[in-house]
Amino acid sequence: MMDWTDNYYRTLARLMTRCSWLYTEMVVAETIVHQADNLGRFLDYPASQHPIALQIGGSNLVNLAKAAQLASTYGYDEINLNCGCPSDKVAGHGCFGASLMLKPELVGQAMAVIADNCDVPVTVKCRIGVDNYDSYEELCTFIETVSSMSPTEVFVIHARKAILKGLSPAENRTVPPLKYEYVYALIRDFPHLKFVLNGGITSILEAKYAVDRGAYGVMIGRAAYNCPWTTLGSADSILYGEPGPGLTRRQILEKYALYADSTIGKYGPHRPNIRTLVKPLVHLFHAEPGASRWRRAVDETLQVRKTVQGVLEGTLQVLPDYVLDAPPPIPESPGDSLVCRLSDLPKTPSFLERSSSSVSLSGSQLLQEIGCR
Repeated sequence: MMDWTDNYYRTLARLMTRCSWLYTEMVVAETIVHQADNLGRFLDYPASQHPIALQIGGSNLVNLAKAAQLASTYGYDEINLNCGCPSDKVAGHGCFGASLMLKPELVGQAMAVIADNCDVPVTVKCRIGVDNYDSYEELCTFIETVSSMSPTEVFVIHARKAILKGLSPAENRTVPPLKYEYVYALIRDFPHLKFVLNGGITSILEAKYAVDRGAYGVMIGRAAYNCPWTTLGSADSILYGEPGPGLTRRQILEKYALYADSTIGKYGPHRPNIRTLVKPLVHLFHAEPGASRWRRAVDETLQVRKTVQGVLEGTLQVLPDYVLDAPPPIPESPGDSLVCRLSDLPKTPSFLERSSSSVSLSGSQLLQEIGCR
C-alpha cells in the first residue's frame, strides 16, 4: 500500500509473523531506473523480511525490464506488477495501475519482459474489472491473455472493480461492491493458475476460510495496518500451522526501537525521521484500554524526544501492564461475508471451454521487436 507498507511497517509486521509474505509499497519502474545510484533508499530491506515481494508500477516495457534487472540484485522473492491501483496519480497518468486492465496484451508483454529480466516468480495484482469493463467474461479474457503471453501463474485479485473517474482511492475501496464469487469462479475455471483473494478481509480466520475453499492465499491490507496485533499475531499458527514469534507487544516495541533508531538519517538528513519511524506503531494497541491516551502521549512526546526508544520510554507507562504483556490473541470466528453458493458463481465463458493454441513471444523477443536488447 502506497505510503503505508514501507520498510518500517514491514519490520514491525515481521515481529508478529514469520511466515506471511510481505509486499512493498508500489515502486514506479522509472524511479528504479532513474535512481540507479540511490536505489538503497527505495529497495533496501532487512534480511528478516523474507519472504518479501517487490511491487512495481509502469507500462513502458524497456523501463520495466531495466527495473526488474536492477531490483534482482536485492534478492526479492517475487516481483509483482500493480494493475489495480485506482489513484489518479497512477491510473490516470502514464497508463499503469488499474487502467492497465484495459490493455491485457500490454500486461502480458510487460510480465514477459519482467520475467525475462529476473530469476524469481512474477505475479499480477489487479481488480475484477475497470469502469464498464467489468463482466466476468472480460476478467477471464484478461487472465487468459496475460497467463498465455507470460509465465505468470499467480494473480492477486481485489474482488472489486475500479472506477477511474468520480471516486477517490478511499471510495474505490468501499463503494464498488465486493464480488468474491468472481474469484471463486476463477479458481474453478483456471485450475492451472493460482489466485490470491484480496479486498474486505478483516481477520485471519476469514483468510483461512478462503484458503480452505481453494484460494492460493489471501492478501490483507488495511486490517493488517489498522489492527496489526489481532490480524497478524496468530497468522503463523492459524494459516501455516507453524509457531509464530510469540512476542508480547512490550517485547515487539523493544526490538522495533533498536532497529528503528539504527536507521535514523540513514538516507540523508531526516531520512527517515522520527515521525516516519513511529508511524507504524500507532495502531498496535487498537481498541485496547489506554490506546487513545497513548497515541496522544506519543504525539506530545515526539515534540521533544529524538529517538523511538525515547518516545517509548516517555509514553508506555500510560498503558496497563496486562495489555503490554499479553500473548498474541486468539481471533474470533469470522462472519459469513466470504460465503458463496455454487449457484452464485458466474458461468464459465464459452471461449474457455475451447482449447487455445496461442503463441507468445519471450520477453527478450519483445524488447528486440521494439529495438532494445
